[in-house]
Formats: sequence, structure tokens, C-alpha cells
Amino acid sequence: MAATSGAATAGPLVGGAPRLNSVDLLRGLVMAIMALDHTRDYFTYVRFAPENLAHTYGSLFFTRWITHFCAPTFFFLAGTGAYLSKKRGAELSNFLWKRGLWLVFLELTLISFAWTFSPLPSMGFLVIWALGWAMVFLAILVRLPLKAIAIISVSMIVLHNAFDTVSPAAFGKLSWLWLLLHKQGFYPIGQQFGFFVLYPLIPWIGVMGAGYAFGALLQKPAEQRRRTLLIIGASMIVLFVILRATNIYGDPPAGFGTVSPGPFVVQKTTELTVISFFDVEKYPPSLQYLLMTLGPAIMLLAWFEKVNLRAGIGKFWDKILVFGRVPMFYYILHLFLIHAMAIAVAVLFRQPAKWLIGGAFFNGPAIGYGHGLAFVYLMWLLAVFILYFPCKWYAGVKERRKDWWLSYV
Repeated sequence: MAATSGAATAGPLVGGAPRLNSVDLLRGLVMAIMALDHTRDYFTYVRFAPENLAHTYGSLFFTRWITHFCAPTFFFLAGTGAYLSKKRGAELSNFLWKRGLWLVFLELTLISFAWTFSPLPSMGFLVIWALGWAMVFLAILVRLPLKAIAIISVSMIVLHNAFDTVSPAAFGKLSWLWLLLHKQGFYPIGQQFGFFVLYPLIPWIGVMGAGYAFGALLQKPAEQRRRTLLIIGASMIVLFVILRATNIYGDPPAGFGTVSPGPFVVQKTTELTVISFFDVEKYPPSLQYLLMTLGPAIMLLAWFEKVNLRAGIGKFWDKILVFGRVPMFYYILHLFLIHAMAIAVAVLFRQPAKWLIGGAFFNGPAIGYGHGLAFVYLMWLLAVFILYFPCKWYAGVKERRKDWWLSYV
């Protein structure tokens, strides 16, 4: 796609299609923020979920909450990127299902190892697993007219909460299928083995499909495009506030997921009341969760375009842009880096380190391990600073070379 009037463009995609800087900036920003959540996972001493209203507090909850923007934006922009590529029809479909299966393979092998430093697969179906399967389904959807893709995807996002009360047990021997599609949970295979689905596929498939349809808006003239993005983003935020304040629809009841915040309830303090208002379900992402995250993200996309037009990309945003151009490379590398940093810091502070190797990591920090939020933020900033240099190198490789395999990492 040729760059639309007034929009700054970055380097070409693999395959030769130019891309908007605003898309890469938004993707890069959420990738950098994502590392905060994983840094907290590896460095904190807190043994309860930040969403747990019985124990949480403002700074901890909002450290977790700000990272909620990452997965929805990443899925959404993956669809947008597919639309903005010059591939269409069978060529795009073939690329998507191949890359999708490749991501599923990476999740169960290299990425699993990055999380645990154990050669045994964790069998946790996490975000890249869901991203991969969403691409496989998008490979089917892209064969349809754009309007049909938009209707199917938005319907999936809006309507999936109507099935929250359906239990996997209702499907008998096919209960595993409901876990894969809609409800987070563990499915045992034998007495000592099984798989845990953290990211059910619905509505993530719809989020990526909606992002694909959204790509068409980015072909409009600059002023019209920004105005449309602001209207869409603001409307989503207003709808979130209405749904959350009234508890009419759009978030599952308490007891649905691992944390399962349930409806908004006025709490005994203002701080906890605010937390309750923003504490919506991520696994799978409820309608309220997606409105809360994608609405501001779309508005930010419009703002990034205006920044590009008015002043160009400054030094800070230029560095963030690098992460947005190599998201999968960044993702894999950041897990290895943060995990290795956690082990090194544990040894340095003479804290337990063995629990950081193997599946015990997913059960939370060991007794006597961990640090406060200030230290977590320090490690996050250090990790992002270090990651910039290999990511800048790899972004240069992708810009200089056209090897087919570069589009898979």
C-alpha cells in the first residue's frame, strides 16, 4: 500500500509494502510496556494477584493494569499489519496460516524454555499460542469480503460474554474444546500430565479480524482518518464507562476465571472502588476489557499520526519505533533477558534462585525471594534499555535484506 497523504512512513515491510509510523509506534510502545508485567512476574515478592481486591493496593494494581493494553493492541495491530501488507487473497492466506503454526510451535518450544529455562515443555497455552491460532483463523477469514470479516469479528467480540455461564462440563468429553475456545482452565491428560489454557481463542480471533478490517480505515486521507479514529476510540471508552458503571453486560460473573473480578462494586475506600471499576476480566478478554484497552489505543494511534505530521519523530519515539518493527524478535529476547536478570539478581542478593528454573516459576515467588515495586521498575527500565541495541541491529537487518524467513521472526 502506498502511504496515504500526510502520514509519515517507516521502512518497508518484508515484501516491499510501506507501513505507517503510527502503527509501529503504537506497537513498539505496548511492547515496551509489556516487559513491565513480565519484569514484575520475575522480580516481585508479592504472592497474590494484583487484581485481588482483598490484598491489592493502587500502585500494584495499576502497574498490572497498564500492561492490560498490550495483548489486545498486539492482536489488533497484527490484523492491521496483515491488511497493510501488499499480500492479498491466497498469498496472504498462505502466509498467515504458515506463520500462525510457526508461532504455535515457538510457544511450545523456544518460548516455553525462555519462561522456565527447562527443556521440558510447560504445556501452558499462552499469548503467542493464541496469536498463532488467531492467524490461522484469519487465514480463513481473509478469503471473505471485508464487510463480512468486520461483522464476524465484531460479533465475536460483542457476543461471546453471552456464553460465560456455559460450563466446559456441559460438553462432556469435548470439554477440552470449550477450554480452548472460551474458558480458561486446566485439562488433565492422565494422572500427571495436562495442559493449561491461559488464553482461550475467543474473542482473540475476533480482535485480530477486527484489526484487519480496521486497516482499511488507514487508507483514508490523513485528516479524515484521524477524525474517524478519534470518534471510534472515544465511543469505545464511553461505552466501557456505561457498561462498567451499570453492570448490564460485557464482563463475566465472579468465579469465571482464575481471578474473576466480577461486577463493579463500590468498596470501603475510594482507592479500592477505582480498582474495582477498572478490574475487568482478561482471560478471555471480556467486552468491557477490550473497550477499555482498544478505545484508548485507537485514540493514541490518531495522536501518533499528528505527532508525526507536526514534528517528526523525536529521539525517544525513534527508539520506541525500533521495538514496533521487530515485535516477535523483541518478545522472545525480552523473556530470555528478564529471566536471566532475575537469576543473576537472586544470586547477587543471596535469595532463592532454583525456583526460577522449571515449572515452579508459574506458582509464584519462593519464600524469601523478591523485591518491591521500585526495584521492579528499575529492572524494567534496564531491560528495555538493553533490548534496544539488539532490536535496532535486527531492524536494520530486516530493512537491508529481503530473505523470506525474516517475515517469520
